[in-house]
Amino acid sequence: MSEIEFAALGERVVWLTFAIAIALGAAMTRSRFCTMGAIADIVNMGDWSRMRMWICAVGVAVLGTQALGAAGLVDLGQAMYTTPRLVWLSYIVGGLLFGFGMVLASGCTSKTLLRIGGGSLKSLVVFVVLGLAAYMTLRGIFGVFRVGVLDPVAVILEPGQDLPSLLGGSPALRYGLGTAVGLALLAFALVDREFRRFDLLLGGFGIGLAVVALWYVSGHVGYVEENPLTLEEAFVRTNSGRPESFTFVAPMAYTLELLMFWSDTSKAVSVGIAGALGVVVGAFLYSIIAREFRWEGFGSVEDTANHLVGGVLMGVGGVTGLGCTVGQGITGLSTLSLGSMIAFGAIIVGGFLGVRYQAWRTDRIFGALD
Repeated sequence: MSEIEFAALGERVVWLTFAIAIALGAAMTRSRFCTMGAIADIVNMGDWSRMRMWICAVGVAVLGTQALGAAGLVDLGQAMYTTPRLVWLSYIVGGLLFGFGMVLASGCTSKTLLRIGGGSLKSLVVFVVLGLAAYMTLRGIFGVFRVGVLDPVAVILEPGQDLPSLLGGSPALRYGLGTAVGLALLAFALVDREFRRFDLLLGGFGIGLAVVALWYVSGHVGYVEENPLTLEEAFVRTNSGRPESFTFVAPMAYTLELLMFWSDTSKAVSVGIAGALGVVVGAFLYSIIAREFRWEGFGSVEDTANHLVGGVLMGVGGVTGLGCTVGQGITGLSTLSLGSMIAFGAIIVGGFLGVRYQAWRTDRIFGALD
């Protein structure tokens, strides 16, 4: 492959990612997909509809992703979620911080992008704060603590931390296990008659399929055996140098970095950046078509403070825990990674604590007014 062909492949991968992300953003907006909202629905109303949508999305993602791996179309063993090093303390701490932060910020990273597309200036501020905090955790002052204190606490699971690899790693086992887990999750979601509505089904199946599609684009279409510049194998335009699917915390940091160093020719739009921007565009297009676009600003000083703190917690927690509710909660889980299970469990706990904190805070405010 020549350098010109390599560059052209990079452009193709980015545009394919952008197109998939636009569809994802529209589907998420139409279905009101939000993991934080799903937790709040369960805690406040006992309503599992949006949580079943997330479970459906995970089921579809597991079925498709494991099929890609079993067929040899994507090497899931090279994904960052399946490496042998299980940094369990980072997953727990990062997940708790992210989960609590997403409640303060009125939604997780995907919801932040969706709200930007719908006209929320609050979410635009959260995007900037989250991106800065994430960058500081990747390469700045928070990263020193992460690398020096949290990440060293780990266990090594050879040949990888995903269940198929731990159980033998054969294509047949991977396909069988992926099918069993995926169908079980789908059955749990679909057994409830209230869930079987168009919007919820669109969210569950659409989001799951988008995750699978991006695995294929980054891990198969964008894979080259020999980069003409380095003479090494490469996954074109991925920030991690590995196959990737949707995740939004680190890409927010990389988006800010690209904007700040735009004239640096070594910087380019990556899969992660294209995915984040595409979700915003998809949400914007849907909100315009559905006539739901509304400008939104902060309502009070406390509202501003909550969103700023929430953005910082999500940025630090998302990088520390290697992902968000989509990055670990769907993309990571689609690889059947133990680390993703730990991280997402911690996000759920953090979100539950955040919802309970907000309820306590509301009771105190109204109690003081009585």
